[in-house]
Amino acid sequence: MSTRQLIPAQRAAEALGQRLREIRTGANLTGRVLASETGWHYTKISRMEHGGKTPTEEEIRIWCRICDAEDQIPDLIATVQSIQSMYQEFRRQTHYGMKRLMQVHVPLYERTSLFRIYEHNAIPGLFQTADYAAAMLSFWISFLDTPNDLEASVVARMERQRVIYQAGKHFSVLIEEQSLRTWFGTAEVQAGQLDRLLTVMSLPTVSIGIIPMMIERPCVSSTGFWIFDDEFVCLETPTANIEVTRPSEVKLYLRMFGHLASVAVYGKAARHIITSVAQELPSTK
Repeated sequence: MSTRQLIPAQRAAEALGQRLREIRTGANLTGRVLASETGWHYTKISRMEHGGKTPTEEEIRIWCRICDAEDQIPDLIATVQSIQSMYQEFRRQTHYGMKRLMQVHVPLYERTSLFRIYEHNAIPGLFQTADYAAAMLSFWISFLDTPNDLEASVVARMERQRVIYQAGKHFSVLIEEQSLRTWFGTAEVQAGQLDRLLTVMSLPTVSIGIIPMMIERPCVSSTGFWIFDDEFVCLETPTANIEVTRPSEVKLYLRMFGHLASVAVYGKAARHIITSVAQELPSTK
């Protein structure tokens, strides 16, 4: 495990330990009493509370049962599950090419019914044109120094888009106006991408809101994020894919999405912003 992975995982383990300690003290139990009740050595209690040992799911259940805090079990177990997997490094995922990264979340897409998507500086991958995707992916292939499988990667990204036409799916999408003005490729590529966005807006499964620039707003999100069925959140940094599964944290992303949606415009107003941005592009003739 790299240092980049270890630091956030250790911090998460320490935060989990702090929550376990709060649960124990809230039950008016000392570490030695809890150790006696569980049959564990008291040093095991200390290691868990200080992040030196990540508890198993069964140990979480025992801890909460003895401390009369069984309502905390789902949240704590989700935390345990995410400590080792919260950071999936792009360079490891793309060791054999970018195509693999394009395919990682296909099973997740297939089993998700409601997608909530927020993007602040790019058009979401599910709605990208092949040319736009190629311009974006070519940079990441170079930046991450992965094998150059651009053509196969673009094909894989386009194949992922089939999910937006599947029955039983719904996509609630928020896009910052800045995303419409951020170019990947030429003006012609950007024009084609904006036209594609107008087309997918007409799909009955897709709701796209545009957050205008230069407006009063309640908040700003520091990064884009995707929420899958109110249960799982995925966001990306330049070097890693972060996965959030802890229910209380997922609720915060849902709250953030709601705040952002409160200032988005839809329908005719959203189309007007997109077409206005397209008209500002240099002539592609």
